[in-house]
Amino acid sequence: MPFNRTVTGTMPDPEIMMMPIPSRRAFIGNMMRSAGVAVGVIATGLFIGMSGYHWIGLMGWRESFYYASMILSGEGPPPDPTAPGADISRLHLFAGLYALFSGVTFITTIGVLFAPAIQRFLHRFHLELAARDEPERPTENR
Repeated sequence: MPFNRTVTGTMPDPEIMMMPIPSRRAFIGNMMRSAGVAVGVIATGLFIGMSGYHWIGLMGWRESFYYASMILSGEGPPPDPTAPGADISRLHLFAGLYALFSGVTFITTIGVLFAPAIQRFLHRFHLELAARDEPERPTENR
């Protein structure tokens, strides 16, 4: 009994229930908004990495940017720094946690970036299926 539901009355017209696909302008706006969120997430992640390398690794901001961007982009960590005052064990712990964070950030960013395109594809696919399943309506002769 998979489709068991109580009948509350006549079903509304399917044409009323089906929402049209949003315009191309709205779609591009959604893509731009998603790209902005993705850039913000990446910039925040990069700032977290730069801050950790700067304060834990005692590196300058340029070198911190280099190390953080290498991990965040998925290239992997560069060779160990030769910072004289840095505690390498604390820096390795930070780098490992930051690499785990970066992996999750990357997957989340890809999801946010492609969400409007996937939504549009599924919406169009749903409308095509609904149009194919609709019975032909008889035309009225006047």
